[in-house]
Amino acid sequence: MIETEFIERLTKVEERSKSNTHQIDDLKPVINEIHTMSKTMVELIGEVKYTNENVSELKDKVEILEKEPAKQWSNTKKTFFTSITSSIGTAVAAGILYLLSRGGF
Repeated sequence: MIETEFIERLTKVEERSKSNTHQIDDLKPVINEIHTMSKTMVELIGEVKYTNENVSELKDKVEILEKEPAKQWSNTKKTFFTSITSSIGTAVAAGILYLLSRGGF
């Protein structure tokens, strides 16, 4: 190779090197932004996990609260049935005692 060819090749390599350096310099802010976004995503994932845990706890509490009226209604029906049954039983017993005391049987 002749010296001029070396000079031409060296010149091209230097030009390419400068171009590559400019491209790298242009990409540095993009890389920094990607790192920032990555850190932000990690934080968001942590917050979403925390939120999901809270939602799960709230869901359990809501299910318990939804069951309360059904329990109260069931207890009310039991109390009403027991009261009616007791009243009828008391009336029948009183009637039988009345008849027995009057000599009806």
